[in-house]
Amino acid sequence: MGMTILWTILGLLVGLVVGFFGARKYMENYLRNNPPISEEMLRTMMLQMGQKPSSRKLHQMMQTMKTQARKANRK
Repeated sequence: MGMTILWTILGLLVGLVVGFFGARKYMENYLRNNPPISEEMLRTMMLQMGQKPSSRKLHQMMQTMKTQARKANRK
């Protein structure tokens, strides 16, 4: 009886730890591949600030943001 309870608690703890790190890794990959800001959002923000964005400038800004995100994830 006592061993069953011990194994159950141990199994739950291992499951929680593995689940936490698995979910964390999944979310990091998801956010890396699908950034929370898109080129359309950048275009809208620039238009609101009174700038007329070119597609080249938008693409350059997205690449800069992705590079900065990768550097931040490495730390």
